[in-house]
Amino acid sequence: MHRLRGRITPAARPRSGVVVETDIPARLDALPFGRFHLLVITALGITWILDGLEVTLAGTLSAELMRSSALGLSNAQVGLAGSCYLCGAVAGAFCFGWLTDRLGRKKLFSITLVVYLTATAATGLSWNAASFVLFRSLTGAGIGGEYTAINSTIQELIPARLRGWTDLLINGSFWIGAAVGAGGSIVLLDPAVIDPGLGWRLAFLIGAVIGLVILIMRRWLPESPRWLMTHGFLKEADAIVRGIEARFVQSGRAQVPAPPPRVRLRVRDHTPLAEVVRVLFGTYRQRTLVGLTLMAAQAFFYNAIFFTYALILTDFYGTPADRIGWYILPFATGNVLGPILLGRLFDTVGRKVMIASTYGISGLLLAATAGLFSQNVLSAPMLTIAWMAIFFFASVAASSAYLTVSETFPLEIRALAIAFFYAVGTGIGGGGGPLLFGVLIGTGSRGSVAVGYFIGSALMMIAAAVEARWGVAAERKPLEAVSRPLSFVDS
Repeated sequence: MHRLRGRITPAARPRSGVVVETDIPARLDALPFGRFHLLVITALGITWILDGLEVTLAGTLSAELMRSSALGLSNAQVGLAGSCYLCGAVAGAFCFGWLTDRLGRKKLFSITLVVYLTATAATGLSWNAASFVLFRSLTGAGIGGEYTAINSTIQELIPARLRGWTDLLINGSFWIGAAVGAGGSIVLLDPAVIDPGLGWRLAFLIGAVIGLVILIMRRWLPESPRWLMTHGFLKEADAIVRGIEARFVQSGRAQVPAPPPRVRLRVRDHTPLAEVVRVLFGTYRQRTLVGLTLMAAQAFFYNAIFFTYALILTDFYGTPADRIGWYILPFATGNVLGPILLGRLFDTVGRKVMIASTYGISGLLLAATAGLFSQNVLSAPMLTIAWMAIFFFASVAASSAYLTVSETFPLEIRALAIAFFYAVGTGIGGGGGPLLFGVLIGTGSRGSVAVGYFIGSALMMIAAAVEARWGVAAERKPLEAVSRPLSFVDS
């Protein structure tokens, strides 16, 4: 394996304002799907596995963390830690998203991973509630930065005809991490295996170990050729694409297409924040509305429910802390199967139909489950089966929100746009969700918790209606056709 990267030097870049012509986007979309793309998906997509691991560990370990032998957290403090994790992710997304568009994708997805590694290891060394909340916040900052750098890179490297399914599969891998976290908690909280007072600390080191492996893998990935071309590094971008094409020639899968279409771009070293605001709230105001609605709805739906699922099991069903993981495993299975079985339809049936359908079905199923839960009709296993059915569709819906905001805005502001929608959507929909549910669960009232579920249901159905009315049909279209680069120059 060799690294596909060119050395970038200031002298190699044309002056800002100079018009350049390139066929790089068309060549990237014309590539057959192969080993290079699998490397990209594995090395970058595993971010969602880390996020799933983090969220699941926090959820499954919450009952243990409330013991005096651990940190002695209260229900409200568990909810606060979840909200602070999300608030940290919001701050990280904004900060690192801005840097990603200015400094490049490759630099930032390495920096954000180091932040995550350091913070998650520190979480395992927490000594009280305040330190735990602080380290969870810093871990969230690393994950938030990962979302922006990774989503933008993957969108820019995967061929248009496969972009939807690939994106959904990658985002759905969150639940592989959830399964790993659940399985790890079962072992590490089993008194017969290890003292639970030590086990919860070791659990957080699982993510740090995985992160170290990923850090090594990412050294072999190139900078995004699309980012390079808009910043004037055409020679470096062309060298990377030629290297990828050469791999397919060596494997006998090279194609001989018609001469690819070329685009003309005006070189720029950065995009002013004032222009970013104008594009989001002026040029693409309707797309911004859709993106915010989708992100906020899924953030509340997911984070409020999943962050506090362990508390529901312990407080309302008397489930022992060391058994929580057994309920998370089937929950995670439903979430993984959704993108696998439904993802291809986003590239065939289309974005608008599938996004609106998955949001709407998720909302209706949650409303039905809320009613049954409030009447104490569901046992713990029955509730888990209900979650499997709901999140079979909800996992696809949540992933499609990230797909939408990462492919419907111009290349020059893609990472910052992802950061904006992730940050605002998560801040509005997810930041207060876990804290709200922590308080509702603390009341001991099933009716109070059901109200929170009904709120999540209503948000998902509103999002379905917004997508059906104003969504963008981006299936099988090049990124430059879905949203023209800001630097595009008419022939």
